[in-house]
Amino acid sequence: MLRLSDIVARLGGELVGDDAEIRQVATLEAAKPDELAFLANPKYRKQLDETQAAAVVLGQQSRDLTQRPRIVAANPYLYFAQVSALLNPPRMPAPGVHPTAWVAPDVCLAPGVRIGPHASVGQGAILGANVVIEAGCRVGDGVEIGDDSRLYPNVVIYHDCLLGQRVVVHANAVIGSDGFGNAWTGEGWYKIPQIGRVRIGNDVEIGASTTIDRGALGDTVIEDGVRLDNQIQIAHNVHIGRHTAMAGCVGVAGSTRIGAYCTFGGSAMILGHLEIADRVNIMAGTLIGKSILKAGTYVGQYPVQSHEDWLANASHLRRLDAMAKRLKELERKVGRNDANTGESTS
Repeated sequence: MLRLSDIVARLGGELVGDDAEIRQVATLEAAKPDELAFLANPKYRKQLDETQAAAVVLGQQSRDLTQRPRIVAANPYLYFAQVSALLNPPRMPAPGVHPTAWVAPDVCLAPGVRIGPHASVGQGAILGANVVIEAGCRVGDGVEIGDDSRLYPNVVIYHDCLLGQRVVVHANAVIGSDGFGNAWTGEGWYKIPQIGRVRIGNDVEIGASTTIDRGALGDTVIEDGVRLDNQIQIAHNVHIGRHTAMAGCVGVAGSTRIGAYCTFGGSAMILGHLEIADRVNIMAGTLIGKSILKAGTYVGQYPVQSHEDWLANASHLRRLDAMAKRLKELERKVGRNDANTGESTS
């Protein structure tokens, strides 16, 4: 439990009204009398009037919309997230190395490391202070993991990969698997050794079942603050700039370089050997087939429509080339006629 005054002392903001005690956070609609809610979008004003919350977080422009105890904050959504983090700290496994775990004799373990059941840590690995390796994880030879990072169950980190501080990797993610590199012999495929690494910066979060391939020669690089959702594929030698975020099922092909502060909607696909500038926003389901060198929002899909409408539109699309040729021919004829009569079409 926290009092509103305790929250303001830690996070800032302005307390207006009584100093209520808060047990948990919730939405305006679902909040109970000992919970804190927030208002960030005016369209939820009606829910603000009806909420049972003990208190709310809202912006300066909304401070007088309710008489409930409230915290006025510059960014109510961010403030609410910070309060939630105070009230819901991550659960920590037991300290030390579980009896069923295997740790190579030359591993460097800093104070506070936790290694769970049936995990294994390879030769020459370095685990920073307070690193958590949960059940079933494999940390390969020569891996370095920075302070306060956490691997959830069954994560696999291949050899020689580098993870910074406060990195979170969710269950079943694989970091440092071989990139898709093959040379055609004329009769079959010859595997190209993938001898690079994966280098991950500080404060990165990687979703469940996401895969990040090691570089073929140089490294695959994920810079500070990047957020990768679940089931994302990052191919070899990709470089992702700081604080870029990708939603689920995005795929990035090899050797593409993505700038800082970009966002990618779910199932966006980025082809290989491209360059994406800083602050580019890619909408969900968009296929990027060429480099984007200017900041902005890009989209490449049709709005949803009925199957019947889609069939009708598709039939027109098949005839676009023929229609364009006919239009050019008509323009030539009109131009010749105008020249013969001396008339202008302008």
